[in-house]
Amino acid sequence: MNRSPLFASVRYFVSMRVLAGKWSGKNLMSPSGRVRPTTEATRDTWMRLLVDDLEGARVLELFAGSGAVGIEAISRGAVSCDFVENSPAALHALKANLASLRAGKRTRIFKKDAIKFVERIDKIAYDVALADPPYGSKKLDRIVRQWLKVPFSKILAFEHAPDHDLKVGGQHRKVGDSVITVLRVSKVK
Repeated sequence: MNRSPLFASVRYFVSMRVLAGKWSGKNLMSPSGRVRPTTEATRDTWMRLLVDDLEGARVLELFAGSGAVGIEAISRGAVSCDFVENSPAALHALKANLASLRAGKRTRIFKKDAIKFVERIDKIAYDVALADPPYGSKKLDRIVRQWLKVPFSKILAFEHAPDHDLKVGGQHRKVGDSVITVLRVSKVK
């Protein structure tokens, strides 16, 4: 394991890998503790639902955690990804993952609350937004409400528990213990 200062304060374990694209097979770090990394099957389904939308896309990953979903999007053709995360342990893993892939020029990290971040966006600023908030919280409801009020991306795709009823349309795909929902702006302003 790398013993650089970036790794000094947080214990890591390799639990994931990039599944497809230019970084296929590269290992990703995830912080130990109370983190629910998106499974490989869920990430793959997520990317397959967005396959026609990723080439050249500007992506936003909210509640980024280790950044695995946004990294997968870049690996499969997105031009850039902004990551929003405020957990110190997750930020360490995210920074380590981006450094190991040398993805710095295509990414930005915002150490902010995801809800406050999107509330400050007043128009479509991204092609695709990805969100995977903690299960059981109402954070996803607030993100979806804000997107419906002021779309901050052309597409909002999010992971949630099957029993989390958001009462929104869109495309839904169940994968194991999760559901991926994809909403699209019908008319771009």
